[in-house]
Amino acid sequence: MIALLGLNHKTAPVQVRERFAFNAQASCETLRELIGQELAREAILLSTCNRVELYIAGDQLGEIHCNRLLQFLAGARSIEFDSRLSESFYFHTDKDALTHLFRVVSGLDSMALGETEILGQVKDAYDLALKKCFSGLHLNKAFQVAFRTAKFIRSQTDIQKGHISVANVAVELAGKIFSGLDDCHVLVIGAGDTSEKTAKAILSRGASRLSITNRTLERSQTLAEKLGGTAVDFSRWPQASPNADIIISSTSAPGYVLTRPLIEEYMKGRSNHPLLLVDIAVPRDIDPAIDALENVYLYNIDDLQAIADESRLMREKQILLCQELIDKRVGEFLDAMRKDLEFRNKIQPLSNSEISPTSHTDYAK
Repeated sequence: MIALLGLNHKTAPVQVRERFAFNAQASCETLRELIGQELAREAILLSTCNRVELYIAGDQLGEIHCNRLLQFLAGARSIEFDSRLSESFYFHTDKDALTHLFRVVSGLDSMALGETEILGQVKDAYDLALKKCFSGLHLNKAFQVAFRTAKFIRSQTDIQKGHISVANVAVELAGKIFSGLDDCHVLVIGAGDTSEKTAKAILSRGASRLSITNRTLERSQTLAEKLGGTAVDFSRWPQASPNADIIISSTSAPGYVLTRPLIEEYMKGRSNHPLLLVDIAVPRDIDPAIDALENVYLYNIDDLQAIADESRLMREKQILLCQELIDKRVGEFLDAMRKDLEFRNKIQPLSNSEISPTSHTDYAK
């Protein structure tokens, strides 16, 4: 029997999730104690910023056992057990537990639908449990099939098509305009959270140079140090960064920070080299009249969000197809496990004299 006890971003606020978070060392200690107390024969613990989930295999994993597991997890995190805690948790067994696992690794249960980061996080949790021998025959098979299912879904559906975050939409647009970001110079005006995320996303795709400017030089220097860029004096950024390919602006200025005359002057001598302007500020930092200039591409926060929403809608239309594939794989897995159990139950136990060192089945293959 396979069961799952967990909480996630849908059932618990961050104030609760962070109290139940586990690092690798704490996970090992907790799983060792869990199995030592015979609360499960096998166990894997997944802990991310959005979820904490304990997958176990064993006998008689019903509601009574769920309460024991809840008390155990609370104790492992030095949290005083309160019956109200159970309202943040979900408990699934067998088919429901497997379906949930398959949805998680396929990105269907994530805050960002179809994201891939969770697959790597689940693999890390599985590898840790496997190396420490906390997982066994049942969970090993379940997680391996889940990984194969996630790979199949990502290759056979559009669940990952398009980008659903403003930062990644900006990266996609930049990639289309410059046909590659390896040699791009990014200038960030302001030190807002969204502009930082956008800059990080663009840098992760290979942009080679980053400049940051802000009315407060100290804030520019702090963000530049954090992202590996160079702080630029706000009053001189056009002269200090004359060849920026991408400018991301996110300030709290009451008027336009980038005006049409300023950008007209900035574009002189660039030999028709394009410029991408990303305006993430509200109210807007960049004069919309700039969009009429040749070789200048301007996108504001609403433009980026509209593209992201379109991609999200396209992904949502794939959910039913993904769920059908998951249901099929879960059914096949349960059938295979049932047949395996029936086969093993039919085999009469051999006497000690009949058992040879190689007569066992190697389930690790």
